[in-house]
Amino acid sequence: MHENLVKEAIELVVGRVAEDLERLLCKDKFLNEFSIAKKLNLTINQTRHLLYSLADRGLVSSTRKKDRRKGWYTYSWKLEPLKCLEFFREHISKRLNEIRNQIKSRETKRFYFCERCHIELTEENALLNNFVCKECGEVYSLKDNEPVLKELKKEEERLRKKLETIEAEMESVRDKMKKKILREKAKKIRGSKKEVTMKARKTKSKRASSTRISAKKSRLKVSGKSKKSSKGVSSRSKKDKAKTKRKKIVGGPSVGKSRKARSSKQRSARKGFSSGKKKSSRKRGKK
Repeated sequence: MHENLVKEAIELVVGRVAEDLERLLCKDKFLNEFSIAKKLNLTINQTRHLLYSLADRGLVSSTRKKDRRKGWYTYSWKLEPLKCLEFFREHISKRLNEIRNQIKSRETKRFYFCERCHIELTEENALLNNFVCKECGEVYSLKDNEPVLKELKKEEERLRKKLETIEAEMESVRDKMKKKILREKAKKIRGSKKEVTMKARKTKSKRASSTRISAKKSRLKVSGKSKKSSKGVSSRSKKDKAKTKRKKIVGGPSVGKSRKARSSKQRSARKGFSSGKKKSSRKRGKK
């Protein structure tokens, strides 16, 4: 039902193109202005003129996107049904007030008209002209207001019913918008809950992996220390065994001392021999 009311509201601004525009823009998605021009068989400037005239009254909303290749902005448009209904309600209420004022004037005042020229005047204006028509010179005759009042009252009743339907449709549209907002909020909450659960799972897996890695490292450290200690003990025991074998073979610790003394004597002898050579070379040089 509200589609017809929206179409009438657009028709007040745009004209005959309102039906096609309402059919294109009534969807929830934004539509590119070039595709609108193509579907309406109009140039881009004509479609922009129509859309800008609707946007001045707040009946459509738009988004823009920059073209990376060409560098200019392209606009996409969408119809705002609630604002269209509000605009149409204001128009109907104004028209209803005008008709009510006419009914009051018809009920309280007299009107005169010329039968030839079909010109209608109030009693004050007819009195200024001496109840004679300026165009043809005939005398004005008094007009019966009853049929006019009937038509005006019918129009008043029609507009009043239309205003009630507009308000009812506005309430339904508001309810739909509220439900849509609640759905979007529920989706966001679900998405945030999923993200929280995923983060918790990731943290748990990271903690578990870190504990496993630390346990492995500690095991490796303990095993390495034990290996080193065992190697040290084994190497020391091997050295001690070798020393004891040498002592047994040579004949005790005195042999080791005599060996050290022999080596020291040999070193001193070598030093003396080298110093003697140097002295003799100096003497030869003096001679």
